[in-house]
Amino acid sequence: MVFSSIIFLFVYLPAVLLLYYVTPRKGRNFLLFVVNLIFYGWGEPKLVVLMLISTLINYVSGLFIGYMKNEDGSNKKGAKIVLIISIIVNIGLLGYFKYAGFIGNILHFKVGDIPLPIGISFYTFQTMSYTIDVYRNDARMQKNFITFGTYVSLFPQLIAGPIVRYSDVEEELMERHENLEQFTEGVKIFMIGLCKKVLLANQMGKLWDIMRADVSSGFLGSWVGIIAYSLQIYFDFCGYSEMAIGLGKMFGFDFLKNFDYPYISKSITEFWRRWHISLSTWFKEYIYIPLGGNRKGLPRQIFNMFVVWTLTGIWHGANYNFILWGLYFFVLLVLEKSFLLKLLKKAPSVVAHIYSIFLIAIGWVIFFFEDMNELRAYIGRLFVPTDGLISHDSLVNVIAYLPLLVIAIFACTPIAKNVYGKIENKKWSWIPDTMLCILGLIVSTAALVSSGYNPFLYFKF
Repeated sequence: MVFSSIIFLFVYLPAVLLLYYVTPRKGRNFLLFVVNLIFYGWGEPKLVVLMLISTLINYVSGLFIGYMKNEDGSNKKGAKIVLIISIIVNIGLLGYFKYAGFIGNILHFKVGDIPLPIGISFYTFQTMSYTIDVYRNDARMQKNFITFGTYVSLFPQLIAGPIVRYSDVEEELMERHENLEQFTEGVKIFMIGLCKKVLLANQMGKLWDIMRADVSSGFLGSWVGIIAYSLQIYFDFCGYSEMAIGLGKMFGFDFLKNFDYPYISKSITEFWRRWHISLSTWFKEYIYIPLGGNRKGLPRQIFNMFVVWTLTGIWHGANYNFILWGLYFFVLLVLEKSFLLKLLKKAPSVVAHIYSIFLIAIGWVIFFFEDMNELRAYIGRLFVPTDGLISHDSLVNVIAYLPLLVIAIFACTPIAKNVYGKIENKKWSWIPDTMLCILGLIVSTAALVSSGYNPFLYFKF
């Protein structure tokens, strides 16, 4: 079940909200735990068991670590052993379901068809962050299995993030104070995310499919194609994250934002501070800093960055292009850290911005094409205009999608947000808010009903 589906919008969500708010506060975590399992099991009921096993393993590990360390830290060595075992088990489960086939191909032995559980990369990282934080004393162990299970399986962010650290929602899991203001803000954020997903991401996805299929689209046609894909993946993932954040607020949770207008960046370094913030933060907190970060000299820092970006690529998928994608950004970030950032700061803003967008777009080409031959061919089309500037068919399609393309590019900037900020605190601001939410729901519903095209890119990650 996805947020941008008719059954979720008009059946599941209203029913869950009604049940949630008529349930006494003490029973709300249990209710959420049950409906979370229903939500996850809707698409793959058999793999609910895997998520429950992962939850149980980390719940028990947290108890052992918490009791072993206790207040005087009397058995820190034992706690560390439990932590290491839990990490190995977590990585083992993730590795088996996500990477066994890939490793089998490398080692030339056949692996059977292993289903990829939706959201396994996200909830595995969340459960690992819990046990690590308990070991570090950054979070208290959770003795109640239902409360911990609610954290792991919380449906707003279960299948595609943002990756929520236990310490960020620890207090809210124990005691939440839902209110009308938070709920209405959640509805507004959810509707913004829904419109981004349905009205922009889906349409940019259609344009990308058209331009990619036309191998003779020409130099400009190929660039329009990859720009469309860049917009699709942004609005797809950003929209879903905003829907998750909005849903969280409806149930009394405050999740941290996951995107901060990444396409206005003037460097690759800045881009990765703005894109998929929860993933970048996770790798920084649990890999980069424990390896030494930037505290042990430049050579060690570069090595640490290499490890982080190799793992970032691997996290996204079991294929060579994802590893190449991670290493591509590793090289760019090392170059920026070495000298490019200084040059970019001195350069005109427009130059720095074009530099960033150009390299980000190339990165998305690498990210999309799992077949290396297709990857080389498409990159060739971007740099060598062997098929002319743009084909007639491609030009017709670009003109047809041009209004939406312009709107999507405009929506990548904070202009609309800044304009809205001028009326946000007015007493009458609820009127345009309400009208826009209703209009957004109507138009998005019409788009979903009239088109069967509603992919979600990050399901496979």
